[in-house]
Amino acid sequence: MRTKIYFNQFIIIGILGVLATGCIDNEPEIEELPSAAVAFTYEVTDDSYKLDYYVGATVQFTSISSMEGECVWDFGDGTDAVKGETVTHKYARAGAFTVKLTVADLKYNIQPILIKDIVPIMSVDPIEGGVCEVLTSAVNISVELPNPENLQEEYLWKFPQGTTDEGGNAITESSNRDPGKIKFSHVGSQTVRLQVTLGGRRLEEGKVNVQVAYNKDVPTLYYAEKGGNIKALKLVDNKPAGMNIYPFDMGVSSGKHPLNIVFNDASLYILDCGQQFTYVDDAAGILGDGRITLMSKDGSKVETMLSNVGGAAFNDPFYGFIEGSNLYFANRNTGISKIGLSERNKVYSAAEYPWFVQNATLGYYGNGWSYGSMNASFTKINATWYWCKTFNGTGIFRFLESDILPAPITGGQPAPAAGVALSGMSPKSLVWDAKNQVIYFSIYDTGYEGLYRCTLAELSAIGGTRSNLTPYKLLTANGKSVTPITEPGKGEGSTGEFIGISQLALDESTGCVYFGLRSANPDEVKSGLLRYNPATKKIEHVIEGVEIYGVAVNNNKSKLF
Repeated sequence: MRTKIYFNQFIIIGILGVLATGCIDNEPEIEELPSAAVAFTYEVTDDSYKLDYYVGATVQFTSISSMEGECVWDFGDGTDAVKGETVTHKYARAGAFTVKLTVADLKYNIQPILIKDIVPIMSVDPIEGGVCEVLTSAVNISVELPNPENLQEEYLWKFPQGTTDEGGNAITESSNRDPGKIKFSHVGSQTVRLQVTLGGRRLEEGKVNVQVAYNKDVPTLYYAEKGGNIKALKLVDNKPAGMNIYPFDMGVSSGKHPLNIVFNDASLYILDCGQQFTYVDDAAGILGDGRITLMSKDGSKVETMLSNVGGAAFNDPFYGFIEGSNLYFANRNTGISKIGLSERNKVYSAAEYPWFVQNATLGYYGNGWSYGSMNASFTKINATWYWCKTFNGTGIFRFLESDILPAPITGGQPAPAAGVALSGMSPKSLVWDAKNQVIYFSIYDTGYEGLYRCTLAELSAIGGTRSNLTPYKLLTANGKSVTPITEPGKGEGSTGEFIGISQLALDESTGCVYFGLRSANPDEVKSGLLRYNPATKKIEHVIEGVEIYGVAVNNNKSKLF
């Protein structure tokens, strides 16, 4: 919106006479710098759209200079100069221009003006019930087109597949200014586009997303797309024939490496470990760029919870777990800290967020793992912590909070009684299904890569023998395993930190487990969003061809979010 611009200036009154005898130079001296004696304002004077500076709008410029003399205006767009104390001008193109007013050919002043191109302004009218429900809600999309010169308008609306008019007739395009009420046959972000030609000139395309809800209450899956935004997907079983379930674009950036996202209550916590997720020589401790961001479930509000920008790179937040009123977060390879869920705009420091547990405050140190033991996903099951490690001591290291030592050690303490599961293996992610009393975990050891499911007793019985994993491996319908990328140069990371399946998420209502796969064998199993479906006992694709980091499920059922 435009605000009338005034430059507050001191009025300088010059004494131009010389009250002395002797030679007097009557030639005026040209002022080389902008002068406070010269000033001006400008505003749009058209009957409509007075609040914005559009191409073609009539802009009135008025000199309010203290200095007297002829006013000459240069509008900065290459057009001829204009004279007068009050003048008008229309800009034929968008851009930032510098307007110069010169008075009496002596002094001048300049001001910037920003001219915007005309684009159709689209908005969704209020919907009855507040939610656009698939197949049933009739939606009207309004358009406002700034047209200060009253040029001829031509409209071409383009609707997504499955759009119908109120009578149920399929429509793909409309040339009317008002296309009337429409309905949608598919769930997800439905983008309506509008191409406008104004006075023979095609304008920039307008578009608006309509968030189309399902017609029943179901859970919502969130996922962080590589190089894109946070997406949401309704978890629908037995959808009607012909209906597609597309993701919602939440309009919130996923970040650089959001390895974990965690849903709690009505918010999504995005743990982005930043650009330097792999090893970096950060001797000065200043290369950190990770942060924890909080997004409301509908994406309407985004807040910073904790930032490590400018701190040590290895202290960036990598993995998370929520219990009670705290978010526990692990850094790259040292330990786990915690932060209250209500905290906002905090800067990470070890003093303010001391370690909940470190490698060196468990008896596993020097007795199973050592310095640099790489962190991965962690959770808590029946009062026991399960902490995945993938380098310098590998497996799922289990402990009670009573096992945490009061001070770091270098060895010599007994290991926690809960012991190590999958000793010597590299489990990257895990999730606990309390209803069915089974644990899911991913492994990226060569020859045993994939997703597994077993009871806690079976997990303990596997021990450190990889061949014992075989009965618990989960496969696709054609008998293929999900094999994450672990080859340097093809995926991301190096030994101990490959990003193939970084997180697992559970739909409590169906028992389905969702994950993003970076596939090492795309000819066998494509990368994308996948799930293990206990009803079919198979791994299934949900969305093919997308690259995904963290995943999380809002198990509170709803039609939209």
